[in-house]
Amino acid sequence: MIIYPGRLIWSHAAGILAVLLLAVALSWIFGSGVAALAVLSLGLGAWLIYHLRNLVRLLDWAREPLGTPTPRALGSWDNAFAALARRSRIAYDQRERISQSLSRFREAAQAMPDGVIYLTHHNLIEWVNRAAERHFGLDARSDAGSAVTNLVRQPDFVSYVEAGDFSEPLLLKPLRSDGLSLSVQIVPFGEDLKMLLSRDISQLEKLENMRRDFVANVSHELKTPLTVVSGFMEMLYDGFEDFSPEDARRYLQLAIDQGGRMQRLIEDLLALSALETATQPDEDKVDVQGLLRSVAEEARLLSSGRHEIIVEPGARASLLGSHKELHSVLANLASNAVRYTPDGGQIRISWEPLAAGAALVVSDNGPGIAAEHLPRLTERFYRVDRGRSRETGGTGLGLAIVKHVLTRHQGNLEIVSEPGRGSRFLACLPQHRVLWAEA
Repeated sequence: MIIYPGRLIWSHAAGILAVLLLAVALSWIFGSGVAALAVLSLGLGAWLIYHLRNLVRLLDWAREPLGTPTPRALGSWDNAFAALARRSRIAYDQRERISQSLSRFREAAQAMPDGVIYLTHHNLIEWVNRAAERHFGLDARSDAGSAVTNLVRQPDFVSYVEAGDFSEPLLLKPLRSDGLSLSVQIVPFGEDLKMLLSRDISQLEKLENMRRDFVANVSHELKTPLTVVSGFMEMLYDGFEDFSPEDARRYLQLAIDQGGRMQRLIEDLLALSALETATQPDEDKVDVQGLLRSVAEEARLLSSGRHEIIVEPGARASLLGSHKELHSVLANLASNAVRYTPDGGQIRISWEPLAAGAALVVSDNGPGIAAEHLPRLTERFYRVDRGRSRETGGTGLGLAIVKHVLTRHQGNLEIVSEPGRGSRFLACLPQHRVLWAEA
């Protein structure tokens, strides 16, 4: 049973009253006031010592860490200690829950890809997560309590923090991290506190630059042949009688060639868009040797006898995947070899086993490619020699299409080339897509 404060006082008063009644009774029995006074003094002293002792125990317990068991006592003090123990357990449990919630919150903040910094009213750092440490070159331990504007001293950042207008984010390129772009915004909260958020937008900027380059390249690639077509059409329209039939046919043929170039570019753009938006490739059973022969015949037609084209069929096998897409891979590699290999050169189209699968391979003995160009060959519209690429009718999208098709088939493109030693393109496909024919 719990005795509440009012009852505890009345309990103590009853004890004192009992001692006084005992003293009066003794005084009446023995007729001696001295004896009664002595008994009263001893009783009150004992009573006081008892309560002082429990009070000291209570004060000692109050100085102990939370969770320390309360003392045990007799009577009302035991009930008081039990009530305090109950209240202590409640407070301890609440503190543990708050501590766990705070710990989970900090773990979540640490796991965030965005940077988080808590600032005081005077822009002093209270807490920093790991992402913010990387973004601004800070150290959570040593920089706590320092003004953030003393640690990140770029003028535009300092002006943003001190101006107090946080309606729009700040685009910041930290001096300590080359190539890093941050979107920084401050959010006021609580009582004069601020939360500084930073997000790495380097990849978004790169994608935006790629989009702008893509639009510019498409516009340029279409503008050149369109200008030629329009020019020839206007020239023939304005003075058709001034041209001989042979000249008129020659100009019309040039216009047709440029129109075909625009058509190929548009077809490649549509093919690339379809590859980027499609989900899973078809699971056709593609005869590898038939694919090699088909592409080799197309390459011979494109070459018109200017190159020696050799087919090395290798061991019989089939590929699981989209026949149309795999055909485009090999056809793009073969057509590139025809376009960039000088007349009289040799082109090999082959099928080779690999340790982790197999590869459709196109190799040539052409001029080769310098090492600095190899990592960028699969970028859209990237050309080693822009002038020669346009002369040969390339769109600049062939290897980008090859890369996307192989990625959809869990494969990859490997390029081996040296200036003066030719080039070797391997469309590598994983083992689970290769079905070897039984011997």
